[in-house]
Amino acid sequence: MRQVEASLPVLHSHGYYTKPSLEELASLELVDPGYCTRVPRFTVGRFGYGSVTYLTKTDVRGLNLDDIVKFHKHEVVVYDDENDKPEVGMGLNKPAEVVLVLDGGIFNSKDVPVQRLKQSTERQGAEFVSFDIATGEWKFLVQHFSRFGFGDDDDEGDITMDDAEIHDVQKESPTNANEIELSHSLPAHLRLDPVKTREMRLLMFPDEEEAEDFGQKSSFSKEYGRPSHNSSQAMNLRSTPPVARKTPFPLLEYKHGSFESNSPGPILMVQQHKGTPLKTVKTQGFKLDLKHETPVSRNYARNIVDAGLFMGKSFGVGWGPNGILVHSGAPVGSGSDHRLLSSVVNLEKVAFDNLVRDENKKVSEELIDYTLVSPLNFHKGLNHVMKDVEIGPYKLTLQKLEANRTALSEISHGYCDIIERQLTVPELSSSTRLGLTHQVMTWELIRVLFSEREPKGQVESLDADNEEDMMQDMKDASQDVEPEALPLMRRAEFSYWLRESVSYHVQNQISSLNDSHYLQHIFVLLTGRQLDEAVQQAVSKGDVRLACLLGQAGGSTVNRSDIGRQLDIWRNKGLDFSFIEKDRLRLYELLAGNIHDALLGYSKLDWRRFLGLLMWYKLPPDTSLPNAFRTYKHFLDEGRAPFPVPLFIDEGTSEEAISCSADKHFDISFYLMLLHASEETEFGFLKNMLSAFSSTPDPLDYHMIWHQRAVLEAVGVIHSNDLHVLDMGYVSQLLCLGKCHWAIYVVLHLPIREDYPYLHVNLIREILFQYCETWSSDESQYQFIEDLGIPTEWMHEALAIYYSYNGDLSKALEHFLQCANWQKAHTIFITSVAHKLFLQAKHTEIWRIVTSMEDHKSEIENWELGAGIYISFYWMRNSLQGDTNAMTELDSLQSKNAALEELVSQLNESLAFWGSRLPVDARVVYSKMAGEMCNLLLSAVGEGATRDEQFSCFNTAFSAPIPEDLRSGHLQDALHLFTSFLSEIAT
Repeated sequence: MRQVEASLPVLHSHGYYTKPSLEELASLELVDPGYCTRVPRFTVGRFGYGSVTYLTKTDVRGLNLDDIVKFHKHEVVVYDDENDKPEVGMGLNKPAEVVLVLDGGIFNSKDVPVQRLKQSTERQGAEFVSFDIATGEWKFLVQHFSRFGFGDDDDEGDITMDDAEIHDVQKESPTNANEIELSHSLPAHLRLDPVKTREMRLLMFPDEEEAEDFGQKSSFSKEYGRPSHNSSQAMNLRSTPPVARKTPFPLLEYKHGSFESNSPGPILMVQQHKGTPLKTVKTQGFKLDLKHETPVSRNYARNIVDAGLFMGKSFGVGWGPNGILVHSGAPVGSGSDHRLLSSVVNLEKVAFDNLVRDENKKVSEELIDYTLVSPLNFHKGLNHVMKDVEIGPYKLTLQKLEANRTALSEISHGYCDIIERQLTVPELSSSTRLGLTHQVMTWELIRVLFSEREPKGQVESLDADNEEDMMQDMKDASQDVEPEALPLMRRAEFSYWLRESVSYHVQNQISSLNDSHYLQHIFVLLTGRQLDEAVQQAVSKGDVRLACLLGQAGGSTVNRSDIGRQLDIWRNKGLDFSFIEKDRLRLYELLAGNIHDALLGYSKLDWRRFLGLLMWYKLPPDTSLPNAFRTYKHFLDEGRAPFPVPLFIDEGTSEEAISCSADKHFDISFYLMLLHASEETEFGFLKNMLSAFSSTPDPLDYHMIWHQRAVLEAVGVIHSNDLHVLDMGYVSQLLCLGKCHWAIYVVLHLPIREDYPYLHVNLIREILFQYCETWSSDESQYQFIEDLGIPTEWMHEALAIYYSYNGDLSKALEHFLQCANWQKAHTIFITSVAHKLFLQAKHTEIWRIVTSMEDHKSEIENWELGAGIYISFYWMRNSLQGDTNAMTELDSLQSKNAALEELVSQLNESLAFWGSRLPVDARVVYSKMAGEMCNLLLSAVGEGATRDEQFSCFNTAFSAPIPEDLRSGHLQDALHLFTSFLSEIAT
């Protein structure tokens, strides 16, 4: 390792990287000594700045990359000191491909600056390759190195820089080697002068602790990469206004309050972008390693601005639509285990749908059907117990699978058929096929261990070994199975299952052996209980005596003790065992039942074959399965048995890099064996047993484990009400693929928890709200959810919020009415819908809506100042127009005037109450309503009315919110009436 470390280059600068990485170089050097002298396409880069890739093989031994390669803003320098630069073609001074990341904001023109970049490239003696306007990557080829970049002399008239980028602190040598200088800071990001910012902070917070370390080592201005005397100059050089901050799509918050008031909690509706790939954007910022304490990290909360501050105090991690994870930490899967402060916000999509992707990483509709839909349809077709539960004002129908152990065999075969159909899908990856094989094995094991036979059931034909032959003879002798024979029959079936499950290991190992090692061949066959093949192999080699012994393997314990006694006699007599092949002695030890002695010096044996050796050759043939499992568990606790690791780890073909400890992740088959052997009703390993890692390398895949748990609970093998991680994992998978109706079906199978009485309600309402666009656009899903007994009020409420968010307030109003949310419906009607319908002369529609709300006006706040106005208007208009169907209370002019006064008062109070929430069109409608009523009233003023009644009518009209031209006309009429009144008095 010392030699390997001496061969590695040196790189400690933060933000820099190499390809291959230093760890990969060390591994390659161990495997292939001298690899570091001939590294192909060696790359040195800095995140956010660029990279250098050498086109020929490079000798990287002992290179101090910190001193040789330096990236600055729009520039790379290799061998800054000419005295240290080797000849062309030596070291790192040789042909390479350079990539520099340019900020798009430095170019004033909208045209792609390709021509200017070409000119700059040729002027520096390099060859231009390409420029990507989306990522800002400028790529060119060089034959040797000095300094390459895009400087201020490159067409300065067309380039402007932000004040935060005028001086790059990274370009200058720091005055103190231990000082950490940040080129990105909050004042710079906000386009503020850091000196003035500091002065304002000191004025506002005089008692705040000063940054002594910065003050002692360098000026505050230098911390932000700008000399203080250039602050004003930098501000004057800014020719463009600060870039406006881009904000995401708005979130419409719909608060319910507590569920007792008809609510599960706050819901955030976000716009979904189906089929839109997650765009990768190169981010720039600082990353500060907190592993070693520095003057900055000692009090970093006040001196370093991390991503959380930009996103808000409470930001740490957040979920966006369609499984997008937003966080400010290290990227998922990066393997970084140290603390880090960063100004970079990472956007990553969580892969819930790996199980339905083929080897080309494309989603397959066939896989969706076979993996999710078909098993759920099969599950739905089984017997269920329905339980109606009242939660608040609503009632849910919860479901639970019901089955007995006699039907378990049929259920297991049904699931196996679905999985086998999935294996016929083309272009499945090898890891997927391995996982499906594991699922079939698990269902077969569930059938073997926990199914029960009918009293006069037939025994299936088995052809494994002596035990299986014995069970076949017993079946032929009698159609009735004796109870005493059932444990032996179960053991025989398990033996057959175990033989089949290890056959792939046996075949793989035999394929690596040649014919000359026939004893090894026989031993491998014995580990898989393939006795017929082992005997034939011995006979074909003329080893008749060994063939006779093999024919009795695993049978009578007398034969085992005889072979063991013979081995002891040879040892006691001092037999020289060097004259006997080691592989033959290994076979004798195995036939004698000494499995640990037989495995001495043998390559690693998987746990299933070890269990088989224990059952077939060590324990008596009549040992029950529980005793056999307990014996294996005993050896496992003593460290004398291989760990029962899952199949995907045992095979070692999984592409996923999983860091798991062998003593933490056991195969689900092992847990099923423990369940069969246990006589207790409480199990402490259920959460580990039903975790994703017990059967699949995908930590988010719970689809088949959910079905296995449901079946085991239905037949009474297990019982638990705290496995909600499993349920929610499966719900997340279904939602990711748009199967909202099946997700709700899964939620209805959740066990009832007394401490979380509203669990089902909250989950279902969350699904309905967040995935409204999906289930509402699919008629089959909509009908399926209704058939599940989900209250239609919840569905209408979700649709109402969805349409409100998308601006279709007319549809939102209808759904609010359907879900009986009268207050919300009333608000939308008054502020958004009523005035549009009125201006379109859709009075019948308005009347339908207001009358549907009128029966619940006691539940609506300020009814009289809203929809009540329209009821009063239509009633009064019909009365004034002499409608025979209208009420006949307004016979006299005085009663008509009183009704108009009441309507005018409602209109004025409504205008004052709603204020700016009423758009201009709504105010126009109010004016039209008042104007029409005033015209009808004043037209009814006849000669029979007294002057006081007439003047009172005009007075009411003047107080109404009518247009000024109409008011002027009524004023002239009133003036004419007053003049006539004066003339009458004068005469």
